[in-house]
Amino acid sequence: MRIEVEHHSRYRFTEPQARVVQLLRLFPGDTVNQTVVDWRIDVDCDARLREARDGYGNIIRMLYAEGPLETIGITVSGEVLLPDTMQAIDASAEPLPPACYLRTTPLSAADAAMTRFARSAAGEGDVRSSVERLTAALHDRFEIDRRRGDGVLPAAEAFAGDRASPRDLAQMLVGCIRAIGIPARYVSGYSLGGCERRERPAPHGWAEAYIDGYGWLALDPSLGGPSGLDHVRVAVALDSAGAAPISGTRIGHGEEELDVDVAVGRLGSNG
Repeated sequence: MRIEVEHHSRYRFTEPQARVVQLLRLFPGDTVNQTVVDWRIDVDCDARLREARDGYGNIIRMLYAEGPLETIGITVSGEVLLPDTMQAIDASAEPLPPACYLRTTPLSAADAAMTRFARSAAGEGDVRSSVERLTAALHDRFEIDRRRGDGVLPAAEAFAGDRASPRDLAQMLVGCIRAIGIPARYVSGYSLGGCERRERPAPHGWAEAYIDGYGWLALDPSLGGPSGLDHVRVAVALDSAGAAPISGTRIGHGEEELDVDVAVGRLGSNG
């Protein structure tokens, strides 16, 4: 299957900015589960881009733009070829060992209520069955708000509610899986969501859990189980902030507004 992605981000500033520096995690890489056919970035102002990899192994670009800037628009678009079956991601080729993903963060930390829920939902048995039961239980617990695009809540705060975005669910799942002693990480990317074309206000999010002897298993709590065959994996991190598509700083006064539009479409089958 070929998936096409268009991701538009526009920053608007109430006062001109002297300089903007942004870290872009907007570039999928080739894995056993995806092949990048074409990918490009367009910036609507004079800017320098420098490619690198971060500590998690994600492809990043640093963007440097000199002002005065009242607005800056960034568009990434491309095509990714996805397989007919999903495979585990081998941890041996990655810069960090799986045990590093047992580390918690303020955004992903499980509180007492989350920990009780995780232990009860996971139950007894092998690790894969436990994390899949936990994923299904988290999916069933919340009404999913697919249109909310105003950031990701800390896991414990989101768990206290009854509605959650897919990215909220992903961050909660990461915290719950770590609470039962299994390495887990947050994944940012794109998903068709079961539709031929799906407009989203923000990129998608899901989780990966490490299973000894198998590898990294992708789990999407918005689906209630393993991620589908339409997921384009872009970046991984300990939490949503570490895998955020764009983060950065600016030199200048005033406020900023961010508008995001994401479109994901199916181009055809790879068979």
